[in-house]
Amino acid sequence: MGLSKTIWTNPTEYLRNQHPENPVLFFAPQAVQAVARKFLQGFPGLVTYAVKSNPGEEVIENLIAAGIKGFDCASPFEIDLIRRLAPDAAIHYHNPVRSRAEIAHAVKREVKSWSVDSHSELAKLIEMVPVEGCEISVRFKLPVGGAAYNFGAKFGATAEDAVDLLKTVAAAGYIPSLTFHPGTQCTDPAAWASYIREAAVIAANAGVKIKRLNVGGGFPNHRVEGVLPQLTDTFMTIGDVAKEAFGADVPALVCEPGRALCGDAFTLASKVKAVRDDSHVFLNDGLYGSLFELGQIGIIDRIEVISDEGTKREGETLPRICFGPTCDSVDRLPGDVPFPSDIAEGDYVIWHGMGAYSTVTNSRFNGFGELGLVTVLNQAV
Repeated sequence: MGLSKTIWTNPTEYLRNQHPENPVLFFAPQAVQAVARKFLQGFPGLVTYAVKSNPGEEVIENLIAAGIKGFDCASPFEIDLIRRLAPDAAIHYHNPVRSRAEIAHAVKREVKSWSVDSHSELAKLIEMVPVEGCEISVRFKLPVGGAAYNFGAKFGATAEDAVDLLKTVAAAGYIPSLTFHPGTQCTDPAAWASYIREAAVIAANAGVKIKRLNVGGGFPNHRVEGVLPQLTDTFMTIGDVAKEAFGADVPALVCEPGRALCGDAFTLASKVKAVRDDSHVFLNDGLYGSLFELGQIGIIDRIEVISDEGTKREGETLPRICFGPTCDSVDRLPGDVPFPSDIAEGDYVIWHGMGAYSTVTNSRFNGFGELGLVTVLNQAV
């Protein structure tokens, strides 16, 4: 998938003139730069980008242009990508479980910041990672809500284990830090407050003054009509609670947003293959393609439908069952999708806020999944 060199005014102009048969992602560079500047100006610490959410070079290059200087990487591939595009950037290798080959690769690439959530993985880091100038952040978890799904089901030490891990990190001579992840698409600033207060308790119980506190990702992008991400309120909560919880020992703060930085910079256009007996809608994209994540965290309702000529459908909104193009019956979008009643074969369904976890989860199952990437000045339909 390569980025089109032609810049179009908006998705409608492209669709009306090109009539694509395959799904298309429309990328608005100014959108990703604008939200990056919002983080840089509002978050009270270092902003790093979680590369996994969208590793497209067009995204990375625009984030660098906006001033992002740190990247959260989860694999050697992502580390190599950032070292090529931003040789001097700070890289945080915050996937808490790594093979020895992966650790060796990151050490060779001069990665200085690591996370860990278990004694067995910490032992590997102590064995292989140089002490000088290297930070190890202990990742912990809490049973808090407010997110689309809970990252603590896979990663994170209990508060009790985090105390022991932090003691071991400090005793081994590494820069001791703490990190957490409140869960993806987290819309409640109070979730960060709970974690930050617990981080202060963990540090106090360990008797360790931590250098930095990484408040993770989880920052939302705009997925649901009427629910705007409260980023400014979240930034203020993080800064205020950190000062309250740590007092004179307040650590430097770090965040690692992914979807919040790239999600609203892309709009997806999928084509209606059929409206079966005026009931089920079949699209040329689905759960095995760039709509994969909808099956994980629910439907995006920021949807518009236009005809092949670019006319917006204005019929009464009706809930419909919607399928993707593959022969697998699992390929159904969750629940019922709100479509205008006059939706028709050949129309384009425009999904806003589709920059995160869309290109990287496209499986090409059944031979579908070919995806265009087009630059637009704005995403208005």
